[in-house]
Amino acid sequence: MLRILHSLPRTHKLLLLPVATMVTVLGAQKIVTVVENTQRQGQVPETVLFPLSPEAQPGLPALNSDRYSVADAIEIATQAIDATRDYIPLSQLKPTEIIDLSGVAMAQAEQATPPTPVRAAAELDTATMPDDGGIELTTELDPGALHMAMVIGTLANGMLDDIHTDDEALAAADATSFDDATSYEDYPDEELALFVDGPILFDHEVAAAEPFVPEWRTYTVEQGDTFAVLAQNELGMGYSEAMRLLDSLPDKRLLTHWRVGNTFEYQLDEHDQLLALRVMRNAREGFLLERDEDGFDVATIERAGEATQRLFAGSVSGSFARSAQSTGLSSTEVAQVTRLLEKKLDFRRDTRRGDEFKVLVESDIIDGSSFDSRVLAIQYTGARMDLTLVRNSDDNNFYTPDGQSLDPAFARYPFEGSYRMSSGFNPRRTHPVTGRVSPHRGTDWAMPIGTPIIAPADGRVEKVGNHPVAGRYLVVRHDNGYRTRYLHLSRAIVSRGDRVTMGERIALSGNTGRSTGPHLHYEVHVNNTAVDAMKVDLPESKSLEGQRLMAFQRQAEPLLATLRSGQTGPAVAQASASAESDDD
Repeated sequence: MLRILHSLPRTHKLLLLPVATMVTVLGAQKIVTVVENTQRQGQVPETVLFPLSPEAQPGLPALNSDRYSVADAIEIATQAIDATRDYIPLSQLKPTEIIDLSGVAMAQAEQATPPTPVRAAAELDTATMPDDGGIELTTELDPGALHMAMVIGTLANGMLDDIHTDDEALAAADATSFDDATSYEDYPDEELALFVDGPILFDHEVAAAEPFVPEWRTYTVEQGDTFAVLAQNELGMGYSEAMRLLDSLPDKRLLTHWRVGNTFEYQLDEHDQLLALRVMRNAREGFLLERDEDGFDVATIERAGEATQRLFAGSVSGSFARSAQSTGLSSTEVAQVTRLLEKKLDFRRDTRRGDEFKVLVESDIIDGSSFDSRVLAIQYTGARMDLTLVRNSDDNNFYTPDGQSLDPAFARYPFEGSYRMSSGFNPRRTHPVTGRVSPHRGTDWAMPIGTPIIAPADGRVEKVGNHPVAGRYLVVRHDNGYRTRYLHLSRAIVSRGDRVTMGERIALSGNTGRSTGPHLHYEVHVNNTAVDAMKVDLPESKSLEGQRLMAFQRQAEPLLATLRSGQTGPAVAQASASAESDDD
C-alpha cells in the first residue's frame, strides 16, 4: 500500500488522503465489530493491558495520561474526515499535518527513472520534500502508527472477513454484474407508512393495544373488619361514597352485620376504584352492584340449582315430628309432611310406635345446600292406617294412587231429605228464651226426633259428649281441615276417634239441652271460626277421572317405584329419573 502511495503524484496523494482516512476509520469500526461478534459467540477476547499514568488513582480516570502514537493517528484521521466535510484554512493546520506535494514534475521524474527498492516503512523516520515555494517541511511518521494503518487497511479490504461458502462466493461474483438487478415485490404506500417511525416491535404494539379487563377478586371477612374501613383500604372508596353504596342495597345488613368468614367479590378498574360488587345472601340469592354515572345500579342474583330427589325413611318413636327429623328431613319438610298427613291421620290417636313412613323430596342443590324443597310422595304404613299420597304436577295437589283427592267434596247439608230452616246463622240474634242478644253461630233445622244425621265429608270423630245447654253433641274433624258440630242430638252412633266417610250415619237428631223443640243445630268451622254453612264456599270433588287420571298414574309410577325400593339418599333421584324416561 505504501509503495502505491509513493508512486502516485503529490496531487493524487492529496486527493486520496480522505479516502485513506475513510479506510482507516472503517477499519477501526471493523475491529470493534469483530470484538463484539466474538463476545456474542461466547468467545473470550484477549486481554489488552493499557498502561496507566503513574499519577492515576484506582477507580478514577487519569487526566494527564501520556498520549501514544495510536491515539495521534486516530486524531489525525478524524481531522482528515472533518476536512473532507468543511473547508479548513491552511493556516490552522500544523506543520506536521501538511503533506508537501511538489507537483507533477517530480512524479514524472520518479516514473521515468527505474524503480528503486522502497525502504521499509519502519525505516522511514523522516521524509524531506521541497515544495513549489522552496520551503522544506518535515513530516514524522511513527512506526507504530504505520503498522496500525497497515492492519486497518488490511481489515478494510475484507481479507479477514468470515470464510464464505462456495455458494456465497459465487453469489458475490455474480453480484458484480448489475444488469439483472431488480425487485419483484410490490410495497403499497399503506404498508410503507407503518415504518415511518421506525421498525415495529410487535410484542410492544400488542401489549399497548390490549384493553384493560377487570378481574373478580374475593375478600374474606376477618375479625374486626367494618365495611366503611374496608371500602377505603380495599375498594378505593371514600366514606361518603361507601355510605351511598350501603343505601343502594335493599338489605344493608349484608355488609354491616357480617360474620368472620363471610365473603364477597368485587372488581376494580385500572385506577383501583370499585367497579362492581357481588354479595350473596345465601348460596342462591344475592345482589350485584355496578358503578354508573349516578352511583351504583343494583341487580338481583338468583342462581339456578340442580333438581335432586332424596328418599327418607324411618319409623315412629315418640312424636311423629321428632321421628321425621331424625331421618334428616328439615323442619320445613317435616311441616309439609305433617300438613298433608293430618288431613287423614290423627297423630295423637292413630300413630303407634313402630309405624313406618317414607318421604320422597325434591329440592334444588346449590353448593351443597338445599333450596325449595318439594314433597313428591309419602307412604305411611301403620297399625291403624295405611296411606300413600303422590303429588300431581298438573295442579300441584296430592292424590292417592287411584286418583282420590285429599280434599274430597263437602256436602252442604248433613242429612238426606228436605227440612225447614227454623233459625239461620246470625251473630246478633235475640235469644228466644232469655230475650238477650246472643249470637247464633249455626243453622237450626226443625225435624222429628231420631232423624239420621250423616257426615258431610270424610273425617274423624274428635269429640262425643253431653252439655247442659248443647245437650248431647258430636264434633267431627274433616280431612280438608274443616270441623263440624252437631248439637241437641238424641244419640251418637259413632265413638270418639272413629274414622267416618262422606254420607256415613253418625248420629240421630233430638231435643236435648236448652231447646224450644226437636231440631238439629249444625255448625261449620273454618280455621277454628264459625261460618254460615249455607253460604260458605265448600270444596268440590277433586278426584281425577278419564284422561287426567291416566296421565297422573303414568307420572306417579316412577315415584311409587322409588318408594317401594326403600333406597334412601340422593342416588334415588337419578334412578327415578331414568325410570321415568324409560316409562315414557
